[in-house]
Amino acid sequence: MRKGETMAVNVYSRTLRDVEGVLFDLDGTLIDTYETILVSMRYAVNDVLGKDLPDSELMRLVGTPLLDQLIHFADGDEQRGRELMDAYRVHNAAVHDAMVRSFPGTAEALARMRDAGLKLGIVTSKRHETAERGARIGGVLRFFDLLIGPDDWPEHKPAPGPVLRGCELLDVSPARCLYVGDSPYDLRAGNAAGCISVAALWGMFSADELVAEHPAIMCASLGELTDALLAGR
Repeated sequence: MRKGETMAVNVYSRTLRDVEGVLFDLDGTLIDTYETILVSMRYAVNDVLGKDLPDSELMRLVGTPLLDQLIHFADGDEQRGRELMDAYRVHNAAVHDAMVRSFPGTAEALARMRDAGLKLGIVTSKRHETAERGARIGGVLRFFDLLIGPDDWPEHKPAPGPVLRGCELLDVSPARCLYVGDSPYDLRAGNAAGCISVAALWGMFSADELVAEHPAIMCASLGELTDALLAGR
């Protein structure tokens, strides 16, 4: 299945009626930052580091902490990775606010979830301050009870720690919480945490890459997920 194709909500044996909370990834799930990330990654890796990597390779690790990605591109050199991270952040700060936007229908779907009494949070690999700014610019920050970035918790996706912390702060059992994300790393973290993992097919990764992580639910839009989640409530 290619990016851009859709798949209906596919709920397996687990019911959605018992769900009490929903945790979300941010980039590629709530806000569209694909181009923002890509142009800054091209600058840091291809222009500053001097490589000539295709876009697909530059974006392959999106969803993990930025420093980890840039250390990878620096062939394991942590100091060089930190230098590249600084270059990335300077470039990204210059383009971020003008390019960020939420996906169509996101605010409306989140409002419906909140009106239904669901607890909502964000667990992202983007630094807290930058993530908060992006969510605010995208018009979705007001819907959330919490935001956890890599500077808020010692473990990072795909490890389950930050997702479990999100469940703890929402006061929701992982088994009664969705974790919605558009990357394989989101789904690994959600599954490892014992949450109901949801593959967001509208994001940065292909459906085939997401299917391989065995999500409990796959959906083509946040509105579609909201319809399924609220049905029968």
